Amino acid sequence: MTAYIIRRILGLFPVLFGVTVIVFLLIRLIPGDPAITMLGDRASVEDIERVRELLGLNDPLHIQFLRYMGRLLQGDLGQSIINRTDITFELAYRLPATIEMITGAMIIGVLVGVSVGVVSAVRRNSWFDIVGMIGALLGVSMPIFWLALILIYALSVDAKILPPSGRIDAQIYVPRQTGFILLDTLLIGDLSAFFNALWHMILPSFVLSTVIMPGLARITRASMLEVLRQDYVRTARAKGLAEKVVVVGHALKNALLPVVTVIGGWLAGLLGGAILTETVFSWPGMGLWAYRGIQGRDYPVVQGSVLVSATIYVFVNLAVDILYAYIDPRIHYN
Repeated sequence: MTAYIIRRILGLFPVLFGVTVIVFLLIRLIPGDPAITMLGDRASVEDIERVRELLGLNDPLHIQFLRYMGRLLQGDLGQSIINRTDITFELAYRLPATIEMITGAMIIGVLVGVSVGVVSAVRRNSWFDIVGMIGALLGVSMPIFWLALILIYALSVDAKILPPSGRIDAQIYVPRQTGFILLDTLLIGDLSAFFNALWHMILPSFVLSTVIMPGLARITRASMLEVLRQDYVRTARAKGLAEKVVVVGHALKNALLPVVTVIGGWLAGLLGGAILTETVFSWPGMGLWAYRGIQGRDYPVVQGSVLVSATIYVFVNLAVDILYAYIDPRIHYN
């Protein structure tokens, strides 16, 4: 197992290098000039050329890439072109907010999606099954930004149940220690601030969870239906075991392998959906930062955010592969 993990980790470096090359080239194909974005459309040609020379944008692409890789190998992600802030500092500030929202979305999506899938499989062709699968189909079909706007209007503007934006009320000050605001509020012992931050996280996390929730419900249902037809499940029922023990203790564990597979694969969808979700809810995370970087043709910002997202994605998939062996004892890595 240890040798397998080491080989997989070593195999991640070519993947990350390929992502770096592709993002470096694609971001420069986007129409627009960072120098014009900085100075404005009315800037003189001389000022624009001076800024381009200062930023190294007049150098050939291969020179720019080698310079970028040289800094990257030293752990330097560069500085933002627009506001000259350090990329590493910005990532350390914004990444916890994104991780917090994605974690909340993952918890909601897995709990609701798997639960609906299990109940739909156990009560096949019942009203719950029909309603659940129709809901899953609608969830797949709805654009995430549209759902976010509808829920903001219904639950924030009209009903005033949930806050429409931000991580916490503006009048509440939480000293930054870890960057995870829920954890920081607990560290200072302020439960009112904790629940306020949790209340702000519910709506964006729920909206983001719809990226994985419908698919999880459908896959869990299909996997459970297949497992419930197996001989060992019929044997467990014939032995007089309670239905809850048969479903949870025998069927669900064996049906989880394809579910775990798609959870790891859909992390990319959550990272991509975080851009839209953070933009709509003004969530100060990495997605909103990357969106503004794309708008401003801020190459280092886009490169840094995509590289970090790719790193998170490949390591989560590695963790999923390792988790297979613990879920299914038939799997061994030689």
